Amino acid sequence: MRATYAALCEYGYADLTIKRIAAEYGKSTAAIHYHYETKDDLFAAFLEYLIDQFVETIHDVETTDPEQRLDMLLDTLLVEPREYHDLLIAMLEMRAQTPHNEVFADRFRQNDEYIRYLLETVIDHGIKGGVFADVDAEHVARALLTIVDGARTRAVVLDDTEELTTARRTADEYVRAVLVE
Repeated sequence: MRATYAALCEYGYADLTIKRIAAEYGKSTAAIHYHYETKDDLFAAFLEYLIDQFVETIHDVETTDPEQRLDMLLDTLLVEPREYHDLLIAMLEMRAQTPHNEVFADRFRQNDEYIRYLLETVIDHGIKGGVFADVDAEHVARALLTIVDGARTRAVVLDDTEELTTARRTADEYVRAVLVE
């Protein structure tokens, strides 16, 4: 998976081949094909790997305070990706394949549902604890994800990581206007 990540960052999805991944891995293409029949099979597993890595990162957030937890989630989604600009480019390329690739679409859907679930859970916890206003947690989570996805797309398309900083500020403004009582 690390070899796939490195090759994906270097070549992007469109120019990535099993041969290039094998070269990064230091093994033959046969070794990769032993586990993955096609490039898409490998990428489906890679997307699953990324989701698992994200889950581990999020589970490291050890706070029960809803405001702090929401801040940390938004930081992870919007601030830290700046360090992974090449990966953001490759992920956008892979997302562009989802209308034509049901496996990719399923993996991205799972990731989106998980992140939305995390956001909703934190918001619901804050509502029950009297920290956040009584709002439709699903709607607010979807709005925050729209900010995140828009910022990541703009950061890649415009080659401007300041879009992530702008989006983080916008997310804070939205949270203060809608959630904080």
